[in-house]
Amino acid sequence: MSHVVLKKSTKEMTKMMEYYQANLTAKIPPGGLFSAKTPECTITAYKSGKVLFQGSRCQEEAKKWGSSEDSKEETKTKKPAAKTKVSSSLPTNISQLSAIGSDEVGTGDFFGPITVCAAYVRKEDMPLIKEIGVQDSKNLNDEKISAIAKQLITFLPYSLLVLHNEKYNKLQASGMSQGKIKALLHNQAIGHLLTKMTPEKPEAILIDQFAKEEVYYGYLKGQKVIHKENVYFSTKAEGVHLAVAAASIIARHAFVQHFEKLSKAAGFKIPKGAGSQVDVAAARLIKEKGKEVLPKYVKLHFANTEKAMKLLKK
Repeated sequence: MSHVVLKKSTKEMTKMMEYYQANLTAKIPPGGLFSAKTPECTITAYKSGKVLFQGSRCQEEAKKWGSSEDSKEETKTKKPAAKTKVSSSLPTNISQLSAIGSDEVGTGDFFGPITVCAAYVRKEDMPLIKEIGVQDSKNLNDEKISAIAKQLITFLPYSLLVLHNEKYNKLQASGMSQGKIKALLHNQAIGHLLTKMTPEKPEAILIDQFAKEEVYYGYLKGQKVIHKENVYFSTKAEGVHLAVAAASIIARHAFVQHFEKLSKAAGFKIPKGAGSQVDVAAARLIKEKGKEVLPKYVKLHFANTEKAMKLLKK
């Protein structure tokens, strides 16, 4: 989706809010002053003075209020990255580069799917990304993550993959490790996003590191396409580049949505994580619906499965 960002004073934004009085919406994002929606454009004003116009006629709507160097179209392309580089040694300026970030959620949860997201953040979009509230998802509750993710997906190029437990359990039972499953998902998500972005190329691709670089590529042996150009790895990558933080938020939002669906199907609220509380929930699920439903809900190879069975025997 095309978008434009203008920088406005408090007085100017007050005039804008009055102008869009009939179009104001009740949903105001974190840090927002007001949000309005016309048939072909959504206008969101932030307390910092930035005003975001999104939609098919965002340029025309923004022109009513002047112009800005921050104005941009998502469809603009940048020069391709110059050379291929495969290294876990991060460029000193990586946080300032237009980059794809890739992260996953749900791998440590007994219940729920694994969600992997690759998201592309252009350097000129970083002020807006920060304005929306993107940061390490571990510092945000589910409500804030949902509000931020819903904004990001309206303009940020991304690819989201959801691996449900039924398929996960089949892959794991076939001898595939969770590390290999994650590597395959990251490689696939990055590939999908690169295709969406063509002909534009990122200056870097940063993966939240869950395995050493050589191990990661070892997992991908035999794949038709292995993405290596300008790929980097870093632990705690959400704090290294906003693209990883944005990807994590989108992945977390999807995870929570699917988790809620599982709770609804189970008939009771399912807990996250892999602690003792999930053992109790799994035991209840087995008692009420039968052991045969477990593959749909949980990662069977977790020790929680055996613990839940023991609880039922007490």
